[in-house]
Amino acid sequence: MAEDPGQTALVTGGSGFLGGWCVIELLRRGYAVRTTVRSLSREPQVRATVGSEVDPGDRLTVLAADLTSDEGWPEAVEGCDYVLHVASPFPPKQPKDPDELIVPAREGTLRVLRASLDAGVKRVVLTSSVAAIRLSEGAAIRPLDERDWTDPDSPGLTPYVRSKTIAEQAAWGLVRERDEEDRLSVVNPGAIIGPVLNDDVSYSLQSVQRLLEGMPGVPRLGFSLVDVRDVADLELRAMTAPEAGGERFIAATQFFWMAEIGGVLRERLGEAASKVPTRTVPNLLVRGMALFNPSIRSVIGGLGKRTELSSEKARGSLGWMPRPIEDTIAETGESLIRHGVAATPAVG
Repeated sequence: MAEDPGQTALVTGGSGFLGGWCVIELLRRGYAVRTTVRSLSREPQVRATVGSEVDPGDRLTVLAADLTSDEGWPEAVEGCDYVLHVASPFPPKQPKDPDELIVPAREGTLRVLRASLDAGVKRVVLTSSVAAIRLSEGAAIRPLDERDWTDPDSPGLTPYVRSKTIAEQAAWGLVRERDEEDRLSVVNPGAIIGPVLNDDVSYSLQSVQRLLEGMPGVPRLGFSLVDVRDVADLELRAMTAPEAGGERFIAATQFFWMAEIGGVLRERLGEAASKVPTRTVPNLLVRGMALFNPSIRSVIGGLGKRTELSSEKARGSLGWMPRPIEDTIAETGESLIRHGVAATPAVG
């Protein structure tokens, strides 16, 4: 299944951070691209965002389709060679009712996958998350890989973590039921950062944004980071490589504590990063703040925890070569400042 420009690929959620970069990379490689948005009122934004990086000519089509409805999906996938299913709910705070996230994530994934398989799409690449790959409490500490699965019934999981796990498991269940596993591939990214395309900042970028804006102190939180452009590259590799069928691939580089991210920003951005705090906030204080701030509650479980992930499978099987993550951290900060998303000191 070698790359063949001139074919058609659908990207769900083209107005999002990763979706936008997937559209751009497909266009750069010569594909005709369709992308879905919940409302066509977002089409001008999508075209402007994509146009800031590549001239789509007449090769970009924007369609309306919502993950909560069957309407529009058969038309979106008709005649497509490939589908990158990127769209998924990611709220700024966790809902009280987990089903608010779990149901649309699971049902939306199955809706897109069924329509794609029925339409004869060669390969669907599902964007899952490393949230679906973790060891249970008390298990041996080692780098996690694609054989590991989150138990969605484990106590203390956030609705988001459960939604990503349940949605991916449902996708694998469907293709196994239909004996079509080779038509599905899954990419499990870590925390996605990188150059922003507009002033609509995704959740994963907020750690860099808050550091630049001078949060009171740095919580002892860390993330397995990855560049958005490298995730898009891996999605396209998984889309066309014969050996990617029926496989999962972790897209992550190295683990960074927020304090280490702040250090890179100060070193690379100089005066523009002068607000980045150096003081660490005790875990007890963060837990206390979470009692009054719902957006903080979702990170409490990660305080002080370091998780190592292996991306050797993506590197070895698909030739994936992500860029140095320190460069990505710096580019992320610079682009947030350039787009006016992060308020920083004026630099003479």
